[in-house]
Amino acid sequence: MAITNSARPAASRAAAPGIPAEAPLVLHLLDRLPGDGRDDSLFKLLRMMPAGRYRHVVLTLQGDLDCELRRNGAAVQVMSLSRGSGLGWSASLRLYRLLRRLRPDLVHSRSVRAQLLAALAGIRIRLPNAQPADSLPPRQGWGASLGRWLGEVLGACQVRIHPAHGAIDSTQFHPRLGLAPATVGPPDFLCEHAFVVGAAGPMDSEQDHVSLVRAFQLMVTEQDRNDTPLRLIIAGDGPCRDMCKAMLCAAGMAHLAWLPGARDDTARLMRSMDVFVAPAPAPAPACGANLRILEAMASGLPVVAVMAGANPQLVQASWTGTLVPPGQPELLADAIADYYRIPGLARRHGQRGRRLVLTHHSLAAVADRYLTLYDTLLARAAR
Repeated sequence: MAITNSARPAASRAAAPGIPAEAPLVLHLLDRLPGDGRDDSLFKLLRMMPAGRYRHVVLTLQGDLDCELRRNGAAVQVMSLSRGSGLGWSASLRLYRLLRRLRPDLVHSRSVRAQLLAALAGIRIRLPNAQPADSLPPRQGWGASLGRWLGEVLGACQVRIHPAHGAIDSTQFHPRLGLAPATVGPPDFLCEHAFVVGAAGPMDSEQDHVSLVRAFQLMVTEQDRNDTPLRLIIAGDGPCRDMCKAMLCAAGMAHLAWLPGARDDTARLMRSMDVFVAPAPAPAPACGANLRILEAMASGLPVVAVMAGANPQLVQASWTGTLVPPGQPELLADAIADYYRIPGLARRHGQRGRRLVLTHHSLAAVADRYLTLYDTLLARAAR
């Protein structure tokens, strides 16, 4: 598929209305169209940047967006490269030609092939599709090897990075207003003074929500008659959802849990929770599980997460949450129970997590780091 008509003004490097023609051009390459909640944060991020400082083109490998987005005085051109999946040879040729026409000053892409094409097209500044993250340690394993290869072979800039969808809209995800939780679930599900354990994300075997359900069952079984009522919410869909519901029914606890499937009101659901649980290791900072952890922290929730993957990079043990070994429901249950048995612990950890997100992962903070990175790299290239 040819580049859409909305791309033609950018091909001649003409600026959109209100954007100086000499403003540096940044091209962002996405795997798919915005709309899954994660890619959309890139658009929110770009709208936070000062109008006229940079021009941005967002290029998608799938879908068809024949439009130009202009909000808050910042023009973001959106183009589709291919209706197919991935960066095949035909799409690669179109991308190379586009790069030669656009002549962007900087290219963001996680694709090794896109990095190579940008190098062949003479683009001097090439970055993974990511943001700087001074709060995170360098990634290990495959991600670190890829970073070294991009730097040594393609000359891509080496920075400590964290994907752009680590930026959280802290106005959408915020602590509950007042003491009463949001009213969610079936009638009479949230009884007075109930303590709500929550989770969100795909319910597949890798996310291990089965361990969370077992931990919840242990908590309910070990409760005294006068203890705080417990409730469980897991927002998400997948092959393990029916298994989890069957486990709760078999234990006679179906009325204490609500597994509504996939939801688009996660922010509202989090305002009904008292603690957020990530029962599986996040394999990399780019994954949606990490996004949910940051959203929970922005919502003022303490986070109980397994001590594996990228979770320890986000959850500070005994400060913003608790880390437990994976695959041990008993320890998971004990960690969750501390938050309703120790007065004030959930509030303290939740407030610290919220402050951490505002400082390092809010749209404003990430946009400022983006601008600093752009300015530094362009100045270095000019020298």
